[in-house]
Amino acid sequence: MSACPEKMRKRRIGRRGVLGLLAAAALTACTPTVLHHGYLPRKGDLEQLREGMTKAEVEALLGSPSTTATIDTVNDSYYYISSTTKQTAFLRPREVDRRVLAIRFDGDGRVKSFAVYGLEDGQVVNISDRKTPAAGKELGILASLFSRYK
Repeated sequence: MSACPEKMRKRRIGRRGVLGLLAAAALTACTPTVLHHGYLPRKGDLEQLREGMTKAEVEALLGSPSTTATIDTVNDSYYYISSTTKQTAFLRPREVDRRVLAIRFDGDGRVKSFAVYGLEDGQVVNISDRKTPAAGKELGILASLFSRYK
């Protein structure tokens, strides 16, 4: 008779263990996944950045930029971009932080100005979804083929 209570106790422990594992799995499924993309220099590096530095000095200090932009044929800019997104379970990821360090150079390739922009500085850009009509798109394939021989 002593074997039966022992089996019952082991079953209860086994059920509790399974329920505990299921509860832990459910809780971890709701934990957001945080992803960091890009590179933004450390605060100490930013404090060393000065107007008048050359592009080579900037790259030695901060590394290669995430992207560059040519404003005109003489002046251009370096951009160091960092983004943080969170995703919970199956929901769409959402961007929770973005930092852009913009460094503008003068005609001699020296730092003219620099600034750090955040997510709050961004602006929504409306992209036109209008399409330019192309010849032949309004006719069917046979009409398009035979329209050449009129």
